[in-house]
Amino acid sequence: MNTLFDKIWDKHVVQIVEDGPTQLYIDRLYCHEVTSPQAFDGMRARGLKCFRPSQIFCMPDHNTPTHDQDKPIEDPVSKKQVDTLSKNCADFGLTHFAMNSKDNGIIHVVGPEKGLSLPGMTIVCGDSHTSTHGAMGAVAFGIGTSEVEMVMASQCILQQKPKSMRISINGKLNKGVVAKDVALYLMSKLTTSGATGYFVEYAGDVVRDMSMEGRLTLCNLSIEMGARGGFIAPDETTFEYIKGREYAPKGEAWDKAVAYWRTLKSGDDAVFDKELTFDAADIEPRITYGTNPGMGIGITGSIPTLDEIDEAGQASFKKSLQYMGFSAGEKLLGHKIDYVFLGACTNGRIEDFRAFASIVKGKKKADNVTAWLVPGSWLVDKQIREEGIDKIVEAAGFEIRQPGCSACLAMNDDKIPAGKYSVSTSNRNFEGRQGPGSRTILASPYVAAAAAITGVITDPRTLM
Repeated sequence: MNTLFDKIWDKHVVQIVEDGPTQLYIDRLYCHEVTSPQAFDGMRARGLKCFRPSQIFCMPDHNTPTHDQDKPIEDPVSKKQVDTLSKNCADFGLTHFAMNSKDNGIIHVVGPEKGLSLPGMTIVCGDSHTSTHGAMGAVAFGIGTSEVEMVMASQCILQQKPKSMRISINGKLNKGVVAKDVALYLMSKLTTSGATGYFVEYAGDVVRDMSMEGRLTLCNLSIEMGARGGFIAPDETTFEYIKGREYAPKGEAWDKAVAYWRTLKSGDDAVFDKELTFDAADIEPRITYGTNPGMGIGITGSIPTLDEIDEAGQASFKKSLQYMGFSAGEKLLGHKIDYVFLGACTNGRIEDFRAFASIVKGKKKADNVTAWLVPGSWLVDKQIREEGIDKIVEAAGFEIRQPGCSACLAMNDDKIPAGKYSVSTSNRNFEGRQGPGSRTILASPYVAAAAAITGVITDPRTLM
């Protein structure tokens, strides 16, 4: 019996090149302003139109400021990229979710919430975190700019078929442990290259019990283990989430779609190239201490000592600690921090804001902390206001900013200054990722909220 990955992949094969790649049909192409300009230029140079414009959806997110979006963008590079996307969409007749429209937000937040990302699809975008959409039961992966052009021109892509891996997490999650912690735990176990060459199917009790938004967070971080992508077989949770969304099938088409989606699962006798199983009981709230997402510990744990690191990795381990200003063997609980960022395509959804609000309710932001709370879309912003979350966080001394990628990466105004510590719900802690010289500690919304209130790294369970 085939794996679910095989089922979706095989259904989209157009042709197989002998000793070469597979030509794969793509159901949905997402474009943002950073990785699309050269693709559009290439199309123009060859005098080509988009082959299936109705399958392509575009929006700016990386460069959008998270305040005063109704005014012209001040940064000239950001302004040029956002304006160029707008012009390209007009020239090529593509759907454009422009800044300041109710449809705008981070592309990997908007796709699922609009019902554009559906089970059984192949989905690509010129962005590594496209794996997020795998939570819908889709084969979704990031591609390069030349491949973006290939999909625009033909609605197909040339790809080598990855190997398959199943990661099962069984049991029940401990108090205060959420999908972000599960992902950070897996990365510390597999390292940032442990899933290279594989497409990961997540399974087990924990994944079955996860909300749709938790699954989106888990799949978002697949790429940080080196995987080509990660996905979850669709189930009742998936169908319930999709039903009634703007682009979701309606009426008879809905019944037909769900009947097909129910077939999208790996068979009981499916054989994976690699199988891994983990126990939920072993996972506590997590933080990172280094300069890649795999360098993480449980929040009550200590940074490894040098003799716990294999010889090949010792030089980079030392370099990481030097950059972060930490020592081997050190505990990080109580370490002073400067910034907190809630948002990104990893944790910018309504559930993340609910979690943050549940910790800060009735308390006050620490004076030494600058906090940026950035919804992943205008729909999330609307939900925040409808649920009164804005009032809770404002009473605690926080403000809700406007949607965008924000401080996930230093491509807009929201940059962490050099040497400052940022507890961030985003996906990467590379050197300078959040701003030149910035020091990033990746964490869940609970851990971020606890740090924002106390001004130091704090176990959120003590505030629950």
